[in-house]
Amino acid sequence: MRINAVDLALREYVEGRIIPRYAEFDKAHQADHVNMVIEQSMKLASEMPGIDKEMVYVVAAFHDLGLINGRENHHIDSRKILEADDFIRARFSPEQIRLMGEAVEDHRASKSGKPRNDYGLIVAEADRFIDSETIIRRTIQYGLKHYPELDCEGHRRRTMEHLEKKYGANGYLKIWLPWSDNAKRLERLRDMIANPAAIGEIFDRIYREETEG
Repeated sequence: MRINAVDLALREYVEGRIIPRYAEFDKAHQADHVNMVIEQSMKLASEMPGIDKEMVYVVAAFHDLGLINGRENHHIDSRKILEADDFIRARFSPEQIRLMGEAVEDHRASKSGKPRNDYGLIVAEADRFIDSETIIRRTIQYGLKHYPELDCEGHRRRTMEHLEKKYGANGYLKIWLPWSDNAKRLERLRDMIANPAAIGEIFDRIYREETEG
């Protein structure tokens, strides 16, 4: 992980007090997810001059904490949690906290508008990290938790509908940094969505792993 630019005290706080909170969330939003967002955010930030790496690190770490209150307004609640955090308030200026708060609030993929600042662009892009197997697994995990009444075919339909709605040619997901790896990965995923048999093979394997393993 590219966190050499982050002060040790901040890293210890995040690793000891923030990341463990993700254990309370669904399987798609646990420590592996936030660590991935942190890693991808730091990678993107390394290619953008003038970006404060510690601010990027904080935004990535706090971006989904609002899930403690449910998914619908989690981006807004995540901002409130960040802005009320005593450690963060003691370490960063009010202006820095405002920028980080905006970035956390703007990270949500379903948000139609462009993030208001570069920190939002970075973490929104990192949170959209496009890997077909990870996306399908997270969709299945979310469905199993929130729609337990569905059978296998019901989860298959829900997965396909979600992929088309979010990642399809007319999907709502936006790539904010076109030079990032996500643009190419999205094109590959769209090719797969256009071929349901290819998605179906991955779905069958992951569904078995999640329900039988």
